[in-house]
Amino acid sequence: MELGGSLRRRRGGGRRTGGSSKSGKGGGGGSRSLLGVDPRWVLIGLAVLLVGSGSGYLYATQVVFPGAERTGSHFEPVPDLRGTSLLEAEELLEGQRFQMGRVDSIQHPRAQMGVVVGQTPLPGQLLEADGMVELTLSLGPERRPVPDVTRLRADRAMTVLRTTGFEVMVDSVEADEPEGRVVATQPPAGMEVTLPAEIRIAVSLGPPLVILPELVGMAEERARIVLDSLGLAVGEVEARFRFGFSQGEVVEQFPAAGEEVPRGSAVRLVVGGRGFDQ
Repeated sequence: MELGGSLRRRRGGGRRTGGSSKSGKGGGGGSRSLLGVDPRWVLIGLAVLLVGSGSGYLYATQVVFPGAERTGSHFEPVPDLRGTSLLEAEELLEGQRFQMGRVDSIQHPRAQMGVVVGQTPLPGQLLEADGMVELTLSLGPERRPVPDVTRLRADRAMTVLRTTGFEVMVDSVEADEPEGRVVATQPPAGMEVTLPAEIRIAVSLGPPLVILPELVGMAEERARIVLDSLGLAVGEVEARFRFGFSQGEVVEQFPAAGEEVPRGSAVRLVVGGRGFDQ
Protein backbone atom coordinates (compact mmCIF):
# COMPACT_ATOMS: atom_id res chain seq x y z
CA MET A 1 0.00 0.00 0.00
CA GLU A 2 2.70 2.38 0.83
CA LEU A 3 4.60 1.51 -2.29
CA GLY A 4 1.59 2.21 -4.54
CA GLY A 5 0.88 5.50 -2.82
CA SER A 6 4.44 6.47 -3.36
CA LEU A 7 4.21 5.66 -7.08
CA ARG A 8 1.01 7.68 -7.44
CA ARG A 9 2.55 10.65 -5.76
CA ARG A 10 5.50 10.44 -8.09
CA ARG A 11 3.29 10.21 -11.17
CA GLY A 12 1.03 12.99 -9.97
CA GLY A 13 3.99 15.16 -9.24
CA GLY A 14 5.33 14.39 -12.67
CA ARG A 15 2.12 15.43 -14.30
CA ARG A 16 1.99 18.68 -12.33
CA THR A 17 5.51 19.40 -13.34
CA GLY A 18 4.65 18.71 -16.97
CA GLY A 19 1.51 20.88 -16.77
CA SER A 20 3.54 23.76 -15.37
CA SER A 21 5.99 23.40 -18.22
CA LYS A 22 3.21 23.50 -20.83
CA SER A 23 1.78 26.61 -19.21
CA GLY A 24 5.15 28.27 -19.49
CA LYS A 25 5.44 27.33 -23.14
CA GLY A 26 1.92 28.62 -23.80
CA GLY A 27 2.74 32.03 -22.20
CA GLY A 28 5.92 32.39 -24.16
CA GLY A 29 4.16 31.49 -27.41
CA GLY A 30 1.38 34.16 -26.85
CA SER A 31 3.92 36.98 -26.47
CA ARG A 32 5.70 36.01 -29.59
CA SER A 33 2.34 35.91 -31.43
CA LEU A 34 1.57 39.64 -30.55
CA LEU A 35 4.97 40.85 -31.71
CA GLY A 36 4.69 38.81 -34.78
CA VAL A 37 1.43 40.46 -36.14
CA ASP A 38 1.65 41.44 -39.78
CA PRO A 39 2.13 45.32 -40.05
CA ARG A 40 -0.35 45.45 -42.95
CA TRP A 41 -3.17 44.65 -40.55
CA VAL A 42 -2.12 47.58 -38.33
CA LEU A 43 -2.20 50.00 -41.29
CA ILE A 44 -5.57 48.69 -42.39
CA GLY A 45 -6.95 49.27 -38.89
CA LEU A 46 -5.67 52.86 -38.80
CA ALA A 47 -7.16 53.57 -42.21
CA VAL A 48 -10.54 52.26 -41.13
CA LEU A 49 -10.36 54.46 -38.00
CA LEU A 50 -9.58 57.63 -40.04
CA VAL A 51 -12.32 56.97 -42.58
CA GLY A 52 -14.81 56.41 -39.80
CA SER A 53 -13.86 59.64 -38.04
CA GLY A 54 -14.09 61.68 -41.25
CA SER A 55 -17.46 60.20 -42.14
CA GLY A 56 -18.76 61.01 -38.65
CA TYR A 57 -17.62 64.64 -38.90
CA LEU A 58 -19.22 65.11 -42.31
CA TYR A 59 -22.45 63.54 -41.11
CA ALA A 60 -22.54 65.77 -38.03
CA THR A 61 -21.80 69.02 -39.88
CA GLN A 62 -23.86 68.40 -43.01
CA VAL A 63 -26.83 66.40 -41.70
CA VAL A 64 -27.21 66.78 -37.96
CA PHE A 65 -25.95 70.42 -37.63
CA PRO A 66 -25.88 71.86 -41.14
CA GLY A 67 -24.22 75.32 -41.31
CA ALA A 68 -25.45 78.30 -43.25
CA GLU A 69 -25.18 77.99 -46.96
CA ARG A 70 -21.93 79.54 -48.14
CA THR A 71 -21.97 81.77 -51.12
CA GLY A 72 -19.13 83.61 -52.81
CA SER A 73 -18.72 87.10 -51.17
CA HIS A 74 -18.29 90.11 -53.48
CA PHE A 75 -16.09 93.01 -52.28
CA GLU A 76 -15.84 96.46 -53.84
CA PRO A 77 -13.73 99.54 -52.98
CA VAL A 78 -15.66 102.23 -51.11
CA PRO A 79 -16.05 105.43 -53.19
CA ASP A 80 -14.74 108.80 -51.99
CA LEU A 81 -17.82 110.65 -50.75
CA ARG A 82 -16.08 113.69 -49.25
CA GLY A 83 -17.27 116.99 -50.65
CA THR A 84 -20.62 115.59 -51.83
CA SER A 85 -24.06 116.35 -50.49
CA LEU A 86 -26.02 113.75 -48.53
CA LEU A 87 -28.23 112.98 -51.53
CA GLU A 88 -25.25 112.58 -53.87
CA ALA A 89 -23.50 110.31 -51.37
CA GLU A 90 -26.59 108.11 -51.07
CA GLU A 91 -26.85 107.76 -54.87
CA LEU A 92 -23.16 106.82 -55.16
CA LEU A 93 -23.51 104.17 -52.47
CA GLU A 94 -26.61 102.65 -54.05
CA GLY A 95 -24.83 102.56 -57.41
CA GLN A 96 -22.17 100.30 -55.92
CA ARG A 97 -24.62 98.21 -53.86
CA PHE A 98 -23.65 99.75 -50.50
CA GLN A 99 -25.98 101.06 -47.84
CA MET A 100 -25.79 104.36 -45.98
CA GLY A 101 -25.33 103.86 -42.25
CA ARG A 102 -25.31 106.35 -39.37
CA VAL A 103 -24.89 110.04 -40.21
CA ASP A 104 -23.17 112.39 -37.72
CA SER A 105 -22.58 116.15 -37.87
CA ILE A 106 -19.71 118.39 -36.72
CA GLN A 107 -18.70 122.03 -36.98
CA HIS A 108 -16.13 122.51 -39.75
CA PRO A 109 -14.06 125.68 -40.25
CA ARG A 110 -14.05 125.52 -44.07
CA ALA A 111 -16.74 123.13 -45.38
CA GLN A 112 -20.23 124.43 -46.05
CA MET A 113 -23.22 123.10 -44.18
CA GLY A 114 -24.50 119.73 -45.46
CA VAL A 115 -21.25 118.63 -47.16
CA VAL A 116 -19.73 115.21 -46.36
CA VAL A 117 -16.41 115.71 -44.53
CA GLY A 118 -15.76 112.17 -43.28
CA GLN A 119 -16.68 108.53 -43.87
CA THR A 120 -16.15 105.04 -42.45
CA PRO A 121 -14.78 102.89 -44.10
CA LEU A 122 -12.29 105.26 -45.73
CA PRO A 123 -12.22 105.78 -49.52
CA GLY A 124 -10.63 102.85 -51.35
CA GLN A 125 -11.11 100.28 -48.59
CA LEU A 126 -12.84 97.05 -49.59
CA LEU A 127 -16.35 96.41 -48.34
CA GLU A 128 -18.72 93.52 -48.88
CA ALA A 129 -21.82 94.17 -50.97
CA ASP A 130 -24.71 95.62 -48.93
CA GLY A 131 -22.19 96.82 -46.33
CA MET A 132 -22.85 99.98 -44.32
CA VAL A 133 -20.93 103.24 -44.87
CA GLU A 134 -21.16 105.83 -42.07
CA LEU A 135 -20.96 109.54 -42.93
CA THR A 136 -20.05 112.78 -41.15
CA LEU A 137 -21.66 115.99 -42.39
CA SER A 138 -20.47 119.56 -41.86
CA LEU A 139 -22.60 121.96 -39.86
CA GLY A 140 -20.61 124.79 -41.43
CA PRO A 141 -18.08 127.09 -39.76
CA GLU A 142 -18.76 128.15 -36.20
CA ARG A 143 -19.80 131.79 -35.73
CA ARG A 144 -19.38 133.86 -32.57
CA PRO A 145 -19.92 137.51 -31.62
CA VAL A 146 -16.86 139.59 -30.83
CA PRO A 147 -16.78 140.23 -27.06
CA ASP A 148 -16.58 143.81 -25.81
CA VAL A 149 -13.07 144.27 -24.38
CA THR A 150 -12.84 148.05 -24.66
CA ARG A 151 -11.66 149.81 -21.51
CA LEU A 152 -9.92 146.60 -20.37
CA ARG A 153 -6.17 146.44 -20.01
CA ALA A 154 -4.47 144.93 -23.06
CA ASP A 155 -3.30 141.74 -21.31
CA ARG A 156 -6.76 141.04 -19.90
CA ALA A 157 -8.43 141.74 -23.26
CA MET A 158 -6.08 139.35 -25.06
CA THR A 159 -6.87 136.58 -22.57
CA VAL A 160 -10.62 137.04 -23.05
CA LEU A 161 -10.38 136.99 -26.85
CA ARG A 162 -8.06 133.99 -27.07
CA THR A 163 -10.10 131.85 -24.69
CA THR A 164 -13.17 132.68 -26.80
CA GLY A 165 -11.45 131.24 -29.87
CA PHE A 166 -10.08 134.34 -31.60
CA GLU A 167 -6.58 135.23 -32.74
CA VAL A 168 -5.36 138.64 -31.55
CA MET A 169 -3.28 141.37 -33.20
CA VAL A 170 -2.29 144.53 -31.28
CA ASP A 171 -2.04 148.09 -32.62
CA SER A 172 -0.83 151.01 -30.52
CA VAL A 173 -2.54 154.37 -30.87
CA GLU A 174 -2.53 157.70 -29.12
CA ALA A 175 -5.80 158.15 -27.28
CA ASP A 176 -7.31 160.02 -24.39
CA GLU A 177 -7.72 156.72 -22.50
CA PRO A 178 -4.99 155.80 -19.98
CA GLU A 179 -1.95 154.06 -21.35
CA GLY A 180 -2.40 150.28 -21.87
CA ARG A 181 -6.21 150.40 -22.19
CA VAL A 182 -8.08 148.96 -25.20
CA VAL A 183 -9.90 151.75 -26.98
CA ALA A 184 -11.37 149.83 -29.96
CA THR A 185 -11.54 146.45 -31.73
CA GLN A 186 -11.80 145.49 -35.37
CA PRO A 187 -14.30 143.91 -36.09
CA PRO A 188 -16.25 145.90 -33.51
CA ALA A 189 -17.75 144.35 -30.38
CA GLY A 190 -20.99 142.43 -30.95
CA MET A 191 -20.40 141.58 -34.63
CA GLU A 192 -20.72 137.86 -35.47
CA VAL A 193 -17.68 136.44 -37.25
CA THR A 194 -16.71 133.02 -38.55
CA LEU A 195 -14.08 131.12 -36.60
CA PRO A 196 -11.16 131.05 -36.83
CA ALA A 197 -10.99 134.87 -36.97
CA GLU A 198 -8.45 137.55 -36.20
CA ILE A 199 -9.38 140.46 -33.93
CA ARG A 200 -7.26 143.63 -33.94
CA ILE A 201 -7.25 145.61 -30.72
CA ALA A 202 -6.17 149.25 -30.49
CA VAL A 203 -4.25 149.88 -27.27
CA SER A 204 -3.82 153.40 -25.96
CA LEU A 205 -0.36 154.91 -25.67
CA GLY A 206 -1.93 157.56 -23.49
CA PRO A 207 -3.07 161.04 -24.51
CA PRO A 208 -0.90 162.55 -27.25
CA LEU A 209 1.53 165.28 -26.23
CA VAL A 210 1.02 168.78 -27.53
CA ILE A 211 3.75 171.38 -27.84
CA LEU A 212 2.50 174.62 -26.36
CA PRO A 213 2.60 177.52 -28.79
CA GLU A 214 3.67 181.04 -27.86
CA LEU A 215 0.57 182.74 -26.53
CA VAL A 216 2.19 185.81 -25.03
CA GLY A 217 1.17 188.87 -27.01
CA MET A 218 -2.06 187.30 -28.33
CA ALA A 219 -5.43 188.71 -27.46
CA GLU A 220 -7.15 186.60 -24.87
CA GLU A 221 -9.88 185.50 -27.24
CA ARG A 222 -7.34 184.51 -29.88
CA ALA A 223 -5.36 182.51 -27.29
CA ARG A 224 -8.53 180.63 -26.29
CA ILE A 225 -9.21 179.68 -29.93
CA VAL A 226 -5.65 178.39 -30.42
CA LEU A 227 -5.72 176.28 -27.27
CA ASP A 228 -9.10 174.79 -28.17
CA SER A 229 -7.85 173.81 -31.63
CA LEU A 230 -4.96 171.90 -30.03
CA GLY A 231 -7.24 170.02 -27.66
CA LEU A 232 -6.14 172.04 -24.67
CA ALA A 233 -8.31 173.83 -22.17
CA VAL A 234 -8.07 177.31 -20.73
CA GLY A 235 -7.46 177.14 -17.03
CA GLU A 236 -7.30 180.01 -14.58
CA VAL A 237 -7.12 183.45 -16.16
CA GLU A 238 -5.40 186.05 -13.98
CA ALA A 239 -5.94 189.75 -14.67
CA ARG A 240 -2.90 191.97 -14.13
CA PHE A 241 -2.92 195.71 -14.57
CA ARG A 242 -0.70 196.93 -17.42
CA PHE A 243 -0.33 200.27 -19.21
CA GLY A 244 -0.11 200.55 -22.92
CA PHE A 245 -0.83 198.00 -25.58
CA SER A 246 -0.65 194.94 -23.29
CA GLN A 247 -4.12 195.55 -22.04
CA GLY A 248 -6.39 192.56 -22.97
CA GLU A 249 -3.40 190.56 -24.20
CA VAL A 250 -1.72 187.50 -22.76
CA VAL A 251 1.36 188.61 -20.87
CA GLU A 252 2.25 185.22 -19.32
CA GLN A 253 1.35 181.53 -19.77
CA PHE A 254 1.84 178.42 -17.68
CA PRO A 255 3.27 176.01 -18.84
CA ALA A 256 5.60 178.06 -20.99
CA ALA A 257 5.73 177.97 -24.77
CA GLY A 258 7.63 174.96 -26.20
CA GLU A 259 6.76 172.55 -23.40
CA GLU A 260 4.94 169.24 -24.15
CA VAL A 261 1.71 168.59 -22.30
CA PRO A 262 -0.93 165.84 -22.71
CA ARG A 263 -3.90 166.75 -24.81
CA GLY A 264 -6.74 167.95 -22.63
CA SER A 265 -4.42 169.69 -20.22
CA ALA A 266 -5.37 173.15 -18.90
CA VAL A 267 -3.18 176.20 -19.58
CA ARG A 268 -3.17 179.08 -17.11
CA LEU A 269 -3.09 182.59 -18.62
CA VAL A 270 -2.18 186.04 -17.29
CA VAL A 271 -3.95 188.83 -19.17
CA GLY A 272 -2.89 192.46 -18.85
CA GLY A 273 -5.10 195.42 -18.10
CA ARG A 274 -8.21 193.47 -17.27
CA GLY A 275 -8.35 194.48 -13.64
CA PHE A 276 -8.09 198.18 -14.55
CA ASP A 277 -11.09 197.90 -16.89
CA GLN A 278 -13.19 196.35 -14.19
